[in-house]
Amino acid sequence: MNNKPIRILVLAILLAAIAVAIIYRDAFDAAALEQWVQDAGSAGPIVFMLIYALATVFFLPGSVLTLAGGAIFGPVLGTFYNLTGATIGATIAFIIARYIASEWVEQKTGGRLKQLKEGVEGEGWRFVAFVRLVPLFPFNLLNYALGLTRIKLSHYIIASYICMLPGAIAYTYLGYAGREAVAGGEGMIQKGLLALALLAVVAFLPRLIGRLRQKPMVSITELKTRLDNDQDILLLDVRSAEDYTGEQGHIAASTNIPLENLSKRLAEISDYEEKPVIIVCRTDKRSSKAAQLLAQEGFADVHVAKGGMTDWNQLGYPVD
Repeated sequence: MNNKPIRILVLAILLAAIAVAIIYRDAFDAAALEQWVQDAGSAGPIVFMLIYALATVFFLPGSVLTLAGGAIFGPVLGTFYNLTGATIGATIAFIIARYIASEWVEQKTGGRLKQLKEGVEGEGWRFVAFVRLVPLFPFNLLNYALGLTRIKLSHYIIASYICMLPGAIAYTYLGYAGREAVAGGEGMIQKGLLALALLAVVAFLPRLIGRLRQKPMVSITELKTRLDNDQDILLLDVRSAEDYTGEQGHIAASTNIPLENLSKRLAEISDYEEKPVIIVCRTDKRSSKAAQLLAQEGFADVHVAKGGMTDWNQLGYPVD
């Protein structure tokens, strides 16, 4: 049986629903959501999670829902309902992409889809955990994009639920603290400070994850051996253009992108997002900053050449 017409019909309905949701997204506010939940009575939590799931599928802003969940249900139940609704919606989007709308998703994600596929193939659920903790992609689009990878559905759901938890806790509590402040509840200052502390922790997570993803340093002798063996690596020199051609010289096989320009020129080295990258500088300090930046941007195999060009010259290796 040819199911292509069914797929086309479902995709058309999905696109129409997304378009309507985007057009009327300004009418989607916390006050309206709270009224719907109250009108539902004891079924309010189920209604809320269903709305959250549909909002995730139709690209509506999740921040409004998460804050509202904290305001309506409190920090504990609010976190549970927010996280469950978001995970259900993310799972629906994943299934739609995998079985129905793969071509549309591939067009929307463009070249970043290759990074996702290679990341999942190389790290499996750990890569899903990484992109949940570090916002490399818009959340709603990421759900669809991951549906085109080979990750198992069960691994996707578990990794998503666990690794979205820190953000869910922080933003749910922020919604709760805001509601308490408006109502004039006790301990407003303490609750506000706790909300800010939780947000600070979530904001620090990408830096922490970036450090954890950094690989061990590579000695200069090991670097020379790998270059002599013609291994497929990117040797990235992050010194300034003046230093690159200055007194210390540079390694013939290196690519020069100064640290100050690195974040703006990532597209030039995107082919090495899942391949070994070795960073060299005068010593280690700037190299370590560059390695951390690349790790935060999703580069999976980043190393620092220990000692940099200083050790390279001391060992008498050739320079240009």
